[in-house]
Amino acid sequence: MPLHYPIAIEIATADAAYGVVVPDLPGCFSAGDTLDEAVTGAEEAAAAWIDATVEAGGAAPAAYSIEAIHANPDFAGWAFGVIAVDPAAGASGHGARLERRDLKS
Repeated sequence: MPLHYPIAIEIATADAAYGVVVPDLPGCFSAGDTLDEAVTGAEEAAAAWIDATVEAGGAAPAAYSIEAIHANPDFAGWAFGVIAVDPAAGASGHGARLERRDLKS
């Protein structure tokens, strides 16, 4: 069964790429020249993060609500969405997919 994690999306500018952070998974982030590249990278990073945690004897953490992430001042002005990660698929990235996008800041 997939786990759903909110993501924070830093919109690209003329000087910087898109950035995506998975706040529930410390250190899990991605960047890309396009939104699709950044989100795909975040999906793959989240799957690898969870895979490594499970292999080390841990468990995938529960997700915060998207409202809690939106209220975090560290992400003021960012857009938000949700990814679904299937821990059973491992770090291949085939189990991670974008469930929905809410690109409103």
